[in-house]
Amino acid sequence: MKNARKIFNDERAIELPINIVVMLVVGMVALAALIAIIPPPTKNMAVNIDEAGLQGNVPSAGNTIVVDAVTAQSPLTVIVKITATDPDGNPVRDANVVLRGLGGVATNTTDINGETILVTTAAQVEMGANQNEGTMDLTVAANGFYDYEKKNAVMIIKTK
Repeated sequence: MKNARKIFNDERAIELPINIVVMLVVGMVALAALIAIIPPPTKNMAVNIDEAGLQGNVPSAGNTIVVDAVTAQSPLTVIVKITATDPDGNPVRDANVVLRGLGGVATNTTDINGETILVTTAAQVEMGANQNEGTMDLTVAANGFYDYEKKNAVMIIKTK
């Protein structure tokens, strides 16, 4: 019983709650500093396919390319014009743009206006003899934005 009275009369026990409060305050300040240096969240980007066509032909507005059966037998050189903007309508510059499908691929980066022209290299894009339509997928990646991925972004249709 003598030791119990000694614990209750010991004033050093008050140091423990004070230390806990000090550590809590210092921890909160450190957490606030870490939150302050986190970069702003990423944003969505809007991607628009302005024109699509074949090399040597006048491109048409939109994402559909119509070819005749004779042209579709040879390798196709696809040309697509794309514009990328942020939610406020400002252009997204230096975005990496990739168009792939039907055995072909085209890559480029957007300019200061958020625009780019993708051209597949010759002898890449082909449609089979019994294939009447095919699609190409689009991927756009830029710093500060979520990656934009669109399956079947460009459609190539063969007419008879």
